[in-house]
Amino acid sequence: MLLGGAGPASAHASLSGSDPADAAVLKTDPKQVTLTFTESVSFSDDSLRVLSPENERVNPRPAQHVGGKENTARVELASKLAQGTYTVAWRVVSADGHPISGAFVFSIGKPSDTAAVVATGSPDDTAVGRLYGVFSYAAYSGLALLVGAAAFVLLCWTTAGTARPVRILLAAGWVALTASTVALFLLRGPYETAGAVTSALDPALLGRTASGKSGGALIARLVLLAATAVYLRQLAPQCAAVDDGSSRELGTRVRVAGVLFAVALVVTWAAAEHASAGPQVALAMPVAVLHLLAMGVWLGGLLTLMLLLRHRGPGSRDIPASAIGRFSTLAFRAVVVLVGTGVYQSWRQVGSWEALFTTAYGKILVVKVAAVILVLWMASFSRRWTARLVHEASLPATETLMAPAPDLVPVAQTVGAPTSSVGSHLDRVSTAPAGEGASNETEPSVLETDRYRRSLRWMVAAEAVLGVLVLAITTLLTGTQPSRAADERVSKASVEEPRVKVVTVPFDMGKTNHRGTVQITLAPGQVGENTVEAVVFTADGGLAAVPELRLTLTQEDLKIGPLDAKLKNQKGYWATYDLRLPMPGEWTLNITVRTTDIDQVTVRETVRITPASR
Repeated sequence: MLLGGAGPASAHASLSGSDPADAAVLKTDPKQVTLTFTESVSFSDDSLRVLSPENERVNPRPAQHVGGKENTARVELASKLAQGTYTVAWRVVSADGHPISGAFVFSIGKPSDTAAVVATGSPDDTAVGRLYGVFSYAAYSGLALLVGAAAFVLLCWTTAGTARPVRILLAAGWVALTASTVALFLLRGPYETAGAVTSALDPALLGRTASGKSGGALIARLVLLAATAVYLRQLAPQCAAVDDGSSRELGTRVRVAGVLFAVALVVTWAAAEHASAGPQVALAMPVAVLHLLAMGVWLGGLLTLMLLLRHRGPGSRDIPASAIGRFSTLAFRAVVVLVGTGVYQSWRQVGSWEALFTTAYGKILVVKVAAVILVLWMASFSRRWTARLVHEASLPATETLMAPAPDLVPVAQTVGAPTSSVGSHLDRVSTAPAGEGASNETEPSVLETDRYRRSLRWMVAAEAVLGVLVLAITTLLTGTQPSRAADERVSKASVEEPRVKVVTVPFDMGKTNHRGTVQITLAPGQVGENTVEAVVFTADGGLAAVPELRLTLTQEDLKIGPLDAKLKNQKGYWATYDLRLPMPGEWTLNITVRTTDIDQVTVRETVRITPASR
């Protein structure tokens, strides 16, 4: 969890190309629309829709893969399409299980107004998407509680299995994981198809989910959880037998079975999410399993230790220092695994140092790294208190072995003479056992031990709280497009012809019907002569006609410009076909939109112009 996500990500798919291209103006009717993605995708009957200017669907049949290539989607179009602007709306599920969506337009003959309105928000920014995120976090939390508490019982202190807080923790982890898995299965269909929450019980969607990779993994997880419940019921009496002395320790079979159940549960994540897609799947899968297991052992074990340090129920015993020491060693090894697997996952997902600070995934990852470093810093104090506690626990036993047997010391007294106060005092002292003062000498040691336990309890609690925060950031990472995917989309799009740079800039004049977006397309977006096309959209996504649109470009670093693009109204869009840009680098676009004689606004955006191709 140091650098990678709890559900290791390789890449969400992204659109790398389309035919027709975005904002293309065609002279003849296209027979089909083809989309190409950066990795394999799956789709439903309504995943790809082509809408006419009157918002009527013009693709009579659902999408299909092209030539068996799973990273493509194609729909056939109706014949004799009218002139105007058509909208292509798509929503597919990438190989890592996450839905992605988008839309673009193309025109036949010339651009026109369109009544088509499509959703432009993120698939996760819906009621179903938010619920799916909440239950995903609950699933990770339940896994951490279940794996961590079980590992503490099996590997650190068997008697902990009889403690009421630990039994509650195991039950809470199992219930949270089971309930969240059921909820994720029900929500999977609406999540993939942008349906409403009320469609969660739709038999058709449930059947589609059950036949998919993600749904199959969730079903397998529920079966494993049922078997895990049986295992936990059998584990409880065995822990009680060890506690009352009728059994020495848990058998090897019991421990091995617990490890196998934990690994199998974790595999249901790795097999259906990010690790199962992208490069180096054969290596990414076991790394993902180790990463999740280490997360559960560390975070769930911390919560277990915290509860045991605070537990003061009737008849309860203090957790022995030796058990704390064993968990400290186990947690250290888990953190080493987290760091190692996290470094690999970060390389696999981010791809470059620059992406850490230029992509959303990279920025969230930086926040997570900072949080984990803070956790590790606090963990160093916990290990220090643990070492002192173990050292203090070993001292009484050593002193008992070395203490001599008590002897009586004879003292001479005068016969018949009265006993002086001094002699009486000496007599009391001399007849006392030589080791009598030992109990008083051990009191400071007991006080020190209690102080160490209190300090350790607070440090463990703080470390656990930060660990929960890291888990929340991890869940956010699993729903964010990894940096390498964004880079792949850019690199693949850059080799397509014609190369274009598309910039969409929102504007708002503070009045109703005076807000929207301007889409600027530069082709090829390189040094030299460029074609510029500008389209103004209303706030609801339709085309807008404005009386004036001006565009100037400035190169701030080299102090070039402003260069006037001299856009001309082409009756539906604005364009110029001879804009010459002299130098590469980052150029500032100054866009002035006038909607009435007195209402206008200027907005700015940047675009990177590349050197001319050779």
